[in-house]
Amino acid sequence: MLSVLDSQRYVLGPEADALETEIAAFCGVKYGVAVCNGSDALLVSLMALGIGPGDEVIVPTFTFFATAGSVARVGAKPVFADIRPDTFNVDPDAVAAAITSKTRAIIPVHLYGQCADMDRITALAQRHGLAVIEDGAQAIGAKRNDRGVGSYGTAATLSFYPTKNLSGVGEGGMVLTNDGDLAARVKSLRNHGQTGQYEHAWIGGNFRLDGIQAAALRVKLRRLPAWNDARRRHADRYDQAFRGSPVTPPPVEASCHHVYHQYTIRSPRRDALRAHLTAAEISSGVYYPLPLHLQPCFAYLGYRKGQLAVAERACEEVSSLPIFPEMTQAQQDHVIETIRAFS
Repeated sequence: MLSVLDSQRYVLGPEADALETEIAAFCGVKYGVAVCNGSDALLVSLMALGIGPGDEVIVPTFTFFATAGSVARVGAKPVFADIRPDTFNVDPDAVAAAITSKTRAIIPVHLYGQCADMDRITALAQRHGLAVIEDGAQAIGAKRNDRGVGSYGTAATLSFYPTKNLSGVGEGGMVLTNDGDLAARVKSLRNHGQTGQYEHAWIGGNFRLDGIQAAALRVKLRRLPAWNDARRRHADRYDQAFRGSPVTPPPVEASCHHVYHQYTIRSPRRDALRAHLTAAEISSGVYYPLPLHLQPCFAYLGYRKGQLAVAERACEEVSSLPIFPEMTQAQQDHVIETIRAFS
């Protein structure tokens, strides 16, 4: 980070170039394009694919707002699909049912750190001639059948927000792709669509990454596998402890290598459970309390309560427990004992 200050290459620069190469290699793709955050990584991917007014993009209703918000920001229509009741990831059957003649792309989210069913989703996309943008904001390092998140789609996006498994000291994101032409367009669009100095082939935006963020992320990337392994060990211990307990631990598909951005449990008495945890000075989070199809800003789309019932039920039952690489056994024991005492 001090070398960036000394060089005065504060925006992009050699640290960002190196980060792009290193993360692309880590994720098993040819190209990485560093951008300012994960939300704009989605936005610029849609822009680079030429998606806009009149187009539809299928997204899960159970995810962070940016997944659908980026679709609306380019003028396209988000079409919401329900989720699987076990993994919380988008249901490929629901995706298939949502495809119309106006559909241009699918954005599957690898929620909580577990890879979505990309084999079925990419097969659907190929059958209908659709782009796939993987939202990997919560899942860097996750795999399915030993294939890394980010390597399945037309493009994929990452977030380096400070709470993520690979976190910056501020905002940051990246677009991944195996398509050289698409990578070049994203690079141009992140800098106002410039193709030469003061020459603009497209209308882009300012989506550039700070050099200091890239420098910090390069150091952290070397430690990411060990950090993800620690999260997995903590999750395994939770899994064993919660057998026969009042909560349902998160199922993991046999083909998946989960990286546990969140350890998310289910309980029909979720709010009472969270109050019980709070009384024991244990934090918990609800990701997410209201599905996107019922958000006020999307009322114009005409969705009704009960229409995507699996996600709506999840919104009432899920909560996420503390999980982080440095978590001590004593801290985890306190969480486990408190939950097992819940009645």
